[in-house]
Amino acid sequence: MNSAKEIQKGEGKILELKEKLPKNTNIAKTVIAFSNTGGGKLIIGVNDKREIVGIDDIALFEIQDKITSIISDQCSPNIIPEIYSVNIESKLVLVIEVVRGNLKPYFLKNQGKAKGTYIRIGATNRLADLENINELERQKRHIGFDEEICYETTFENLDCSPLLDRFKKNGKTLTTEKLENLKLVKTENSILYPTNALMILLGKFSHCAVKCARFKGTTMDIFIDKKEYTGDIFSILENTQHFILNHINLGAIINGLYRKEVYEIPEVAIREALVNALIHRDYVNGGRDIKVGVYDDVVNIVSPGSLPNNITMEDIFNGRSESRNRVLANIFKELGLLEQWGSGINRIINSSKEYGLPIPKIEEKNDFMDIEIVRKKEIPINQSTEKRSITTDYERLRTIANDYEQLIPEKQSILLYLLDHKSISKKEAASLIKSKNTKTYEVLKELMETDKLVDKQGQGRATHYILKRKK
Repeated sequence: MNSAKEIQKGEGKILELKEKLPKNTNIAKTVIAFSNTGGGKLIIGVNDKREIVGIDDIALFEIQDKITSIISDQCSPNIIPEIYSVNIESKLVLVIEVVRGNLKPYFLKNQGKAKGTYIRIGATNRLADLENINELERQKRHIGFDEEICYETTFENLDCSPLLDRFKKNGKTLTTEKLENLKLVKTENSILYPTNALMILLGKFSHCAVKCARFKGTTMDIFIDKKEYTGDIFSILENTQHFILNHINLGAIINGLYRKEVYEIPEVAIREALVNALIHRDYVNGGRDIKVGVYDDVVNIVSPGSLPNNITMEDIFNGRSESRNRVLANIFKELGLLEQWGSGINRIINSSKEYGLPIPKIEEKNDFMDIEIVRKKEIPINQSTEKRSITTDYERLRTIANDYEQLIPEKQSILLYLLDHKSISKKEAASLIKSKNTKTYEVLKELMETDKLVDKQGQGRATHYILKRKK
């Protein structure tokens, strides 16, 4: 992209515009921030309205020499930017182009690393805190936070059954050797420790949570329902997806015995957005978590952490893949929760377009990612089939179970079926929840004995299940 087009896009993560030469320290801070983040350009000779005002070409070489001296005297480690002039609209602008550095962290010499390190957040230069500096040190070593050893516990003290069960369902076995190859455990001084990735997968960090809310209207003023999901990352994914589905409109078509659900938002778009949030979020910052908001008009998913420093939103839309948490991403790929690298964002966009929805808003806002999927006002239903009124699952389930969200998805599916069909056989239930007879029997038994929501009627082949009558 040429300089004129970059200027018209305005300031951002990799561009800063100035009408006049900034103060010495401000130049150094910008160059340091670009070096520590994704590189960038400081263009001098452009006002706040993005109008080209130019610089005095007589003093051009003097300005270039001054900038070189400022950077050399104030920045450490040494930064060597490319400084050149560009003629735009018959006016001269000066460009200071900085590449992403390999010797991070860069900082102001007179302030030192702890107090003089700057990073680029959106269109601003921010003083880096200790967590930021540690992350820059990791980047220099080409290692992610999720690859580092967690010394808070040892592997033998962890219950890894949620992860083992997931691999078992996929026909895979997790041995210690496999865990090491996946970088989920590491040995140090003959002790086997978990990495941060394993702790995140098992939900052992307090900030590994997703906060969900259903708001009334289009603002956050009043909420109808609110949940916080913790535990292993797979349960969080499933619970969060069900929260969203329970709070958006659902249409249905009845074909023979079976009810086919049609949500107003494609389920693939919701799942891809949640997977993207969980595996790409910034887990270094312990003070933030993922937030999901369901409004009357949109579903909004906000995830801590901007894009990895060396890519832009344009790269993302072009299918470029760059994961902040490579170990987590690889686990999701192993389990089939992540398909092709770099395809998630386009899958969200394309599935929404196929539904006739506006293109979702996918933005990098300062130091977090924001995905906003527009809800559909009307759900197309096959006119040749029986219809039912469009409502939300949570409204229907709440009529028979106040604590419906505590029920596993299989139980919810059976209850919704019973609301439409009055009764269900074990064979029909097994087909509905796509499970074997033994598992289906356990689910039906729990609905009867533990949840007390279903009654059993008939014997032998005539056995069927109905909703329990309220007394």
